[in-house]
Amino acid sequence: MAAKQSTARKERERRRPLLEAVGGASKLDRLVHDRLRLGILSALAVNESLTFNELKKLLDTTDGNLSVHARKLEEAGYASCVKSFQGRMPRTDYRLTAAGRRALERYLDHMEALISAMRER
Repeated sequence: MAAKQSTARKERERRRPLLEAVGGASKLDRLVHDRLRLGILSALAVNESLTFNELKKLLDTTDGNLSVHARKLEEAGYASCVKSFQGRMPRTDYRLTAAGRRALERYLDHMEALISAMRER
């Protein structure tokens, strides 16, 4: 009986990192976790700024879809938006904010922990 309990305890200890990582999945930033918003943040993380049209082409999405998701990131303070005119044409530029960079880094750290826990298994 004691050997059985000891084996069960060892198995729980072995699985603890995986359980903690998976249990933390509920703590993922749902705003960042969306495919398109993650794409926007990732693209802005490696570029100083991108225009609406550059993001649309890069992410292969529609005007409406990009507009909705970019606005959610703006409202959260993860991205900033500056509207201007280039000649007579409207231009919308997006930049990643410091809060957006921190949110993306937290998200990536969390995903790396999940991947690491799964691979150790």
